[in-house]
Amino acid sequence: MEPGLVGPGPYRATRLWNKIIELFRAEMPLRKHRCLFKSYERCFKASEAVDCLHELLGSNQNFGPEVTRNQTVKLLKKFLKNHVIEDIKGRWGKEDFQDDGHLYRFPPSSPLKPYKKKTSYGKEVIKFPDWNELKAGTSQEHIPMRPVTMHSEMWYKRHSIAIGEVPACKLGFRRELIPANIEEIWKSMTLSQLQKILGLDSLDEVLDIKLVNSKHIVQNAYNVNKQGIVTLEDKSKELPHWIVSAMKCLANWPSCSDWKQPTYSGFERDLFKTIVDYFGQMKEPLLTFHFFDVFVSVLGLLQKTSKAVEALQISCLLLPPENRKRLQLLVRMMARISFNKDLPPLSDSVRTRTLMVQAFSRCILCSKDEIDLDELLAAKLVSFLMDNCQEILSVPSALKSSIEEHVVQLQRVQIKYAGVDTDSAFVSQSFCHQISGDEFEYQRAAGSQEPLAALLEEIATNKEIPVKDKKKKLKQFQKSYPEVYRVQFPTPETEAMLFPERNKQKSPVLMWALKKPFHPFHRTRSFRM
Repeated sequence: MEPGLVGPGPYRATRLWNKIIELFRAEMPLRKHRCLFKSYERCFKASEAVDCLHELLGSNQNFGPEVTRNQTVKLLKKFLKNHVIEDIKGRWGKEDFQDDGHLYRFPPSSPLKPYKKKTSYGKEVIKFPDWNELKAGTSQEHIPMRPVTMHSEMWYKRHSIAIGEVPACKLGFRRELIPANIEEIWKSMTLSQLQKILGLDSLDEVLDIKLVNSKHIVQNAYNVNKQGIVTLEDKSKELPHWIVSAMKCLANWPSCSDWKQPTYSGFERDLFKTIVDYFGQMKEPLLTFHFFDVFVSVLGLLQKTSKAVEALQISCLLLPPENRKRLQLLVRMMARISFNKDLPPLSDSVRTRTLMVQAFSRCILCSKDEIDLDELLAAKLVSFLMDNCQEILSVPSALKSSIEEHVVQLQRVQIKYAGVDTDSAFVSQSFCHQISGDEFEYQRAAGSQEPLAALLEEIATNKEIPVKDKKKKLKQFQKSYPEVYRVQFPTPETEAMLFPERNKQKSPVLMWALKKPFHPFHRTRSFRM
């Protein structure tokens, strides 16, 4: 049975928990076992449960082959505590499960965790700040404005169809954007892009947008050194020098240029333990409790590497600068240690890469409220971070360019028409979702033909346009947009109704001339020479 990938979205950890329980109950072999001269039907040994669940987690797209047997035992402990399994005497509630021959069974009904399923009311678009609304006490007198009137002749040169006189417009400069405005633009566009990548109707259930600090985003994007590491404005939040030196020493082993102390056998293990202890005593993980659900949602995209990298780039941009810098230094060290063949083994029983994941997963990602899949989810994310740290922990260039272009556009000269929203030419960045081919064709036709039909109606009903000009414009419209014209005037009769003078009775003189007898042999002047 190949389990499906649990995609991004709210309550992903809970959905994963329920998915694993259902999978384990379906795949775990049950048979008769004997214990103390007594037979028990439909049960299993603890070691058999570890074998089965470890294999299921390793082949599951949501977790992968890096799940260890020890992590599987920890998960089964939580299964026993939450009454997913019980011993053959019906006891449960404690985490005393061991990888041995004790017998366990499934209770009649396995408790799946409930979660709120929100009814979707359509895609929520993150609102962009409106810089046109002036604060109380300010005026627009400092903005230079020059009135411009554009008539039909001028308009006709620029467009194929003109309708009378275009309303008066004003040419004006945008008022200067202050740093707070630019920070809000960064926040709005960054969150919009994250929502698009995750494919969510709203970020509300994975993130409290009000707690996202726009200053942090801008600092992470611009305050960086040549290596792409964040530079902090508050130096008191820097890592201690001795920790940085220890991390550099292990990352560049055996070249420890920053370490002045003499080395000895096992020195590298002591250094590693010092670093683990320092990061282990932090009260909050580097990715913060607040962003836990966001990063867990991103785990649902790991099968699409490029999308997952982009989502993590943006998510890490939301972190406080001091957290982002520590994450950059730590993950780069972990990646270098994992691939450093000159570094002696840091453990006798665990591979170096696995040791890195086990030692630092919890200080990178964990939930404020203890959840049952914390360790597995953190291990999955940290493994991906190590493999793609250079890309993930760099500033997303496409997003940065897009925001900078938007800011420049806001500061350009604007044309403001009477009664028209000034920002109509600068629609805030929005994103689309996939639709069917038929719906696309309908929207394309409706979106382009409705304004043209309205334009044609305006030409046809405008009594101020001279008849000669109206005929010329209608003819030009018919040539440019025959389909729209055909819908409005399907027959010559409907077109003739625009010009009633065509239907007037001819004058009696003309009628008499037409009724004059025709003489085929009437003598005419000869043109022969």
